[in-house]
Amino acid sequence: MAVRSGLGMSTTAAPHHGSAQPGSPQHERPQHDLPQDSEDSTMATRTDTTTVTVIGLGIMGLPMAKNLVKAGYDVVGFNRSQDKIDQLVGAGGRGASSVAESVQNADVVITMVPDSPDVEAVVTGEDGVLAHARQGTIWIDASSIRPDVAARLAEQAAAKGLRPLDAPVSGGEQGAIDAALSIMVGGEESDFEAARPVLEAVGKTVVHVGPAGSGQTVKAANQLIVAGNIQLLAEAVVFLEAYGVDTDAALKVLGGGLAGSKVLDQKGQKMLDRNFDPGFRLQLHHKDMGIVTSAAREAGVAVPLGAIVAQLVAATVNKGDGGLDHSGLFKLTEELSGRTGR
Repeated sequence: MAVRSGLGMSTTAAPHHGSAQPGSPQHERPQHDLPQDSEDSTMATRTDTTTVTVIGLGIMGLPMAKNLVKAGYDVVGFNRSQDKIDQLVGAGGRGASSVAESVQNADVVITMVPDSPDVEAVVTGEDGVLAHARQGTIWIDASSIRPDVAARLAEQAAAKGLRPLDAPVSGGEQGAIDAALSIMVGGEESDFEAARPVLEAVGKTVVHVGPAGSGQTVKAANQLIVAGNIQLLAEAVVFLEAYGVDTDAALKVLGGGLAGSKVLDQKGQKMLDRNFDPGFRLQLHHKDMGIVTSAAREAGVAVPLGAIVAQLVAATVNKGDGGLDHSGLFKLTEELSGRTGR
């Protein structure tokens, strides 16, 4: 039996349960070193493979979990739908039948679920993370939720002996697939440093931005900027099409100048193709814009353009298009311009 030592604790590793068998890929993975938070050591070499649990295997969570498998971690996944668990198992991970089972032997737990109530249910419920994770476990919430909820849950997690980080991500489905996400992290700096190897396995830009809740605050600002860019890009494309311009050429030259952005690069062609298969659903961006406008009001900050875009996102969702990619804002812009059906 291996002795776990890389997270500032020493316990005997429990046997693994799940789909993996001896000789399967995860039993041949390289070891990972995680910084130890004890006073007499800044780095401890693990004698077994770090186990990372991912709860929520959706558009973002599943590719993140697969990248953790590729990076050599022992990955356990839980999701409400079995097919997503099966996909992770097929990629070399392991499945669990409940949140409690998934976290009981984890060194790191990542939650990636839609909204604040979902995170609270997964973390604080009877079957939840706080009730069943071991003391010293790093809990990383990669969901996008309210900053005040993130701070409150972090306090509860710390009281239970866990090491909480709020670490929402940006980059969409493709960023998750490419392990190129931008990750903004709130929490204790020592916990951030301990979690850095795991975060860098799924992200390209990984930055500690402050205490608990700070990651979610930065993510709210990110969603404000992204929504505004998408709306302006939609208006630009409708404007260009109205004049019969070669839109492919136009977006190419615009992308090379000051108007260039990742939003233009990733969403421009989707608008031209009228392909709104979800990389990030409008209903989730609607939720995020609610977080932005509410937090801005509480802070006494004026976001006039953000408030308008929030209303446009809400209108698009209310029309039944919440399941579309957030570039689907283009559809409403077309309708407002009387140019639908082209």
